[in-house]
Amino acid sequence: MVHQTKSSTSARMPPASARRIQVPSIMIGAWLRTWQCSARALGLILIAGAVMAGASFARAASGTPPASQSVPVVQLPGWSQDRLDGLRQALTRQCALRSPPAPWPQLCRELPPAAELRSWIERRFVAWPLADDKGRHEGLITGYHEPLLTGSLQREHDRQTPLYAPPPEVVSIAQSAANPSGRVRRWHTRAEIESGQVDGLEPIAWIDDPVEAFFLHVQGSARVRLRDGSWLRVGYAGHNGHTYRAIGRVLIERGALSRDEATAPGIKAWLRANPGQATEVMQSNPRYVFFRRLDHSTADGPFGSLGVPLTAGRSIATDRSRIPHGALMYLDGIDPLNRRPMRMAVVNQDTGGAILGVVRADVFWGAGDEAEKRAGLMRENGRLWLLWPADLDPPTVVTRTSAP
Repeated sequence: MVHQTKSSTSARMPPASARRIQVPSIMIGAWLRTWQCSARALGLILIAGAVMAGASFARAASGTPPASQSVPVVQLPGWSQDRLDGLRQALTRQCALRSPPAPWPQLCRELPPAAELRSWIERRFVAWPLADDKGRHEGLITGYHEPLLTGSLQREHDRQTPLYAPPPEVVSIAQSAANPSGRVRRWHTRAEIESGQVDGLEPIAWIDDPVEAFFLHVQGSARVRLRDGSWLRVGYAGHNGHTYRAIGRVLIERGALSRDEATAPGIKAWLRANPGQATEVMQSNPRYVFFRRLDHSTADGPFGSLGVPLTAGRSIATDRSRIPHGALMYLDGIDPLNRRPMRMAVVNQDTGGAILGVVRADVFWGAGDEAEKRAGLMRENGRLWLLWPADLDPPTVVTRTSAP
């Protein structure tokens, strides 16, 4: 779904999918034509990424000792308490790809019914603890969601904010295994675009709330409720090439918010309470995101970078240069709503430009008020394990990390 870091307007870290949105970018023109069959793509839906993932994450050479030691899945903290609801759906969605990422082609043929999923995972996989390059096993866990907004296809009043389609001048350089971060030529800044200094931009929709429109640039995708009651889904289609700047950090530096207040809900509240300063603060982030209409059913979640609909509470976004796309993983963190342990199996189906490092994940929570609240408050340290087939050598992300 690609985001900057999804709830990452907070200043404590550069935004996650707040993906978000420094993600693999879409090629205007030829790329969009090839994507017509997958118009459901959210943000940066690179279905090709599923293929690239297989080439990017080579297994450790036979005989190369892994830096960490695997443990049986049953020994993971809280494993028996995870009901695994929704997990098979997430796995089934990626198994529906024409070319599931390695090692899933074989695993998809073995995928059992939901009632047998737990025993199959325990029998088929082992858990490899992940650590960063300094050997630390804890890292930042954040959350993101799909906003539900209101708007119209034509401008109805002055307070509405347009969502623009990418102009021809904005050309993204396609990603490749040799260029995993992507490059985009710099274009006009957010301030220049929003102040009307750029001609020829085509709005695809008008959003009623300018604050929500700004955060949509962070999330990368949304559903927009139109006046006739129908829904329009919009998704990321490129950006202006400028570096993302977290406005939460700007507000902290100015003394407007404390670090604890600089969450997504806190930043939104400040912007609405200070309309005279809100535009200038939002325009301090020079990055501007372009969107396109997506015509797939709202019954499914938005599409992540793997090219499948995301599953609430089971799909995560990680650093695509470090973690294999489609990997089954296990997360040990804290639920931001009740401060209780949050331990669950997850599937790596998305990515974000501000999600960097091995022990770093952004959890997709779905749509609606609770999903928004959970995503906006989630910013906790946590641990990650890679669940890998017991009969296969682990990928390099395991062999390059330090033992516990």
